[in-house]
Amino acid sequence: MSKKIVIFGELMLRLAPEGYYRFSQANRYGATYGGGEANVAVSLANFGLKAAFISKMPKHEIGQAGINSLRKYGVDTSFIARGGDRVGIYFLEKGASQRPSKVIYDRAGSSISAASKEDFDWDKIFEDVQWFHFTGITPALGDNVAEICLEACKYAKEKKITVSCDLNYRNKLWSKEKAGRIMGELCKYVNVCIANEEDAGDVFGIKAKHTDITTGKINHEGYKEVAQELKTRFNFSKVAITLRSSISASDNRWAAMLYDGKEFFFSREYLIHIIDRVGGGDSFGAGLIYSSINDYAGQKTIEFAVAASCLKHSIEGDYNQVSVDEVKKLAGGNASGRVER
Repeated sequence: MSKKIVIFGELMLRLAPEGYYRFSQANRYGATYGGGEANVAVSLANFGLKAAFISKMPKHEIGQAGINSLRKYGVDTSFIARGGDRVGIYFLEKGASQRPSKVIYDRAGSSISAASKEDFDWDKIFEDVQWFHFTGITPALGDNVAEICLEACKYAKEKKITVSCDLNYRNKLWSKEKAGRIMGELCKYVNVCIANEEDAGDVFGIKAKHTDITTGKINHEGYKEVAQELKTRFNFSKVAITLRSSISASDNRWAAMLYDGKEFFFSREYLIHIIDRVGGGDSFGAGLIYSSINDYAGQKTIEFAVAASCLKHSIEGDYNQVSVDEVKKLAGGNASGRVER
């Protein structure tokens, strides 16, 4: 039986006006669940892997509904601690054309942000585990959560578990200075680093030269240097960087790069029309983990991860609802979107 992947983070309630209504227009909100780390867990479960999500949720019905949203996809929720009073919430206003999307957080005092080390028995959690994943959002929730995350990384390292981290910088949660200091400590235990075109600059001050993401100008050579510097600083075994060129809120060019310490691999670039971009980076991370666990070669790894993420942009909600076969079909070149009968 295959070993499992453990993912640590916050599961949130997502409230979004219907369609493309603005917050000021909204009379009703759709309620779904998601969050950077939970999205990875669902993707991996949909890919047929054993994924366990670690967090803390209230014992009341809203907390249980969130847990049920993960169980629906086969995610192992048995190690989620129960307690506290509230589920973190985020409000999403979907952008369109030249109007950007907006996110408002209401997550202060959530159960996971008030968690303690005693809530998690990492010795037991990490039994028969192959991979541990977290993101930069998790330690940003509070100094206590950062300490829990560090403890988990140390346990994983002791047990020779591969550790991956998506830097995922959120300026609404902490400063660049604090992010750099705390993530710098955590990254000492990380094997696989995942970032977007801005994260390395925001968190570690490592910026790509001759690149302007607001005008869609992406310099491949600059990102090679970013990946090399990240590897030199933290001795990562792999560095993956997503490369998004925003034409507008509705249309993006999407690609990525993988550096394995010896070679650089660039994916094909997709022109995507966006239905929902939330979770796009998370589905990329899940694709990278899946292909790495299955020992895909470098080019095949980055093509699978980018294709998985490309498909997510077409799906409403945080969770990526695609299969391995669908991803492989797109990664193999079938991008027509023609009706399948």
